[in-house]
Amino acid sequence: MADILIHLDGSVEDTLKRLVEAGFFKTKAEAVRAGILELGKEYHVVKSREEIMDELAAIKLQKMDEEIKSGKKKVLTLADVRRKYPEAFE
Repeated sequence: MADILIHLDGSVEDTLKRLVEAGFFKTKAEAVRAGILELGKEYHVVKSREEIMDELAAIKLQKMDEEIKSGKKKVLTLADVRRKYPEAFE
């Protein structure tokens, strides 16, 4: 862990103080860490949860497509599904 000493003044210092006083963050350090992570997301240095989930879904879909093409998985028509799972359509 790196220790960093940062000098803040003016509106930046006031904003940080208000964020802690309002209860958004427990400490100034916590607020600064959150700000750095948000900058990372904005500049695409850090991925958001949504971006990670999208990537995982794309990988899963690609794997399923490969399994279908290779014959390891079978695609059912709607009629096949209705015959196999009639209770789902009652």
